[in-house]
Amino acid sequence: MRGPHNIWRLIRTGATLERTGAMKVVLDAMDAPAPLRIVARAFAWPVQWLGVKGDPDMPPVTRALTALGPAYIKFGQVLSTRPDVVGDELATQLRVLQDQLPAFSSEVARKCIEDELGRPVDEMFSELSEPVAAASIAQVHKARLRETGEEVAVKVLRPDVERAFRKDIDAFYFAASVVEFLSPASRRLHPHDVIAHFEGVVLGELDLRLESASASEFSANTMNDAGFQVPGIRWHLSGRRVMTLDWAEGSGMGDNDALDAAGHNRPELAARVLQLFLSHALRDGFFHADMHQGNLKVAANGNIIAYDFGIMGQIDEYTRRVYAEILYGFIKRDYRRVAEVHFEAGYVPAHQDVDEFARALRAVGEPIFGVDASGISMGSLLSYLFEVTERFGMETRTELILLQRTMVVVEGVARSLDPQMNIWDVAKPIVESYIKDSIGPRAVIGDLVRTVKVLGRFGPRLPQIAEAALIQYSQSPPPAPGPSPLRWIAWLSGGALLLAVGYAAGMYLG
Repeated sequence: MRGPHNIWRLIRTGATLERTGAMKVVLDAMDAPAPLRIVARAFAWPVQWLGVKGDPDMPPVTRALTALGPAYIKFGQVLSTRPDVVGDELATQLRVLQDQLPAFSSEVARKCIEDELGRPVDEMFSELSEPVAAASIAQVHKARLRETGEEVAVKVLRPDVERAFRKDIDAFYFAASVVEFLSPASRRLHPHDVIAHFEGVVLGELDLRLESASASEFSANTMNDAGFQVPGIRWHLSGRRVMTLDWAEGSGMGDNDALDAAGHNRPELAARVLQLFLSHALRDGFFHADMHQGNLKVAANGNIIAYDFGIMGQIDEYTRRVYAEILYGFIKRDYRRVAEVHFEAGYVPAHQDVDEFARALRAVGEPIFGVDASGISMGSLLSYLFEVTERFGMETRTELILLQRTMVVVEGVARSLDPQMNIWDVAKPIVESYIKDSIGPRAVIGDLVRTVKVLGRFGPRLPQIAEAALIQYSQSPPPAPGPSPLRWIAWLSGGALLLAVGYAAGMYLG
């Protein structure tokens, strides 16, 4: 229920941050201005005793987010990939949220597996280890199949995780309502739509059957991608709360020392992880939307292994082309074209001035070029981008939220591997290739072929469509002055002919 009782949840959030010492750490890491520090501490300090104590053995921020619940942990996972925003020390502390959270007992996990799959664990697995990784929603056990002896990973949802997430999301909705009420200007960001999008993503992550299907589709899309692999799904040992897949052996993407010891080229890995993400997003429109270090390994042969497919992103072809043109415009420093694309896609209201918007984009893009990643303050860049969007009345595009969020995460992963990497130089060949294939003459021909195929599907219905149109015309009142009946018949005949041609071509092409 999204009622005022959620005030308690929000108060407890601030109180927990203060009680655990996380409030000061976060404000220091974000280099918050003095007025914000004063207001935040004045609000939280008197009620800190209402906060959750958490595990005193954990660092302050990790302790607070873990105590607050899975939705807050998800937020911490994103921040763990942004040392440029929160600092190296805090990013390292938050990294334990990716796969090193406290686990629930193996006995509970065994019961969950048996209840979900309807068979005794010992009948399916000859070995089932203690938890090897634990995150906000589920934990993973290493197992060995009794029939074949193959090693697999068994993922099991945390008990009652659905209820915990619904509580957090309920409070987030209430917070969005409060923000919209107190700050009308924030409504252009559609806080409720953003929370609704987050809710849909999370609820999908709580059904491991959907995750299995996503992994299967992702594997099919990427099977020919060099240097990348996806573990196979064992469908007969998977269900809503349990998922079994091939075991992925390798060094954690977040362990630079282990990667160096194994002889892996970290700058090459950094470029590859970013380029793979862009390829999946632009080429396939279906991408791994939770690509933090805890969900990536590097195999002995150098392949990047992705797992944990609970959050996947999907964007349609039109949106992909818009996104690619925007990136390509920044790469080419064609800010006028970037501005035009924003207007053509409806991202910026039509009454705004395109030239003025282009100049604002130039102020965002120019500081990036010729500077390595360590010389760019992503926090300052994002702050200025927000000012630009607010100034020009841009509204939040919910279909791009996951793409934008994942881009931030993947860039953070890449920069943790190679602090000197320039995102634009690495992205350029992928974006240029997509532009060539999707916006050039070949793409126009492909669009026409698909249009003809769609028209062809109406072929069997051509007689009914023509008859219905004629009957409607004959029964309608006398027409107002305008096109003559003969012209209507000509238009109708032309439309029927077009559909007929489309049908024939569709049959031929199909």
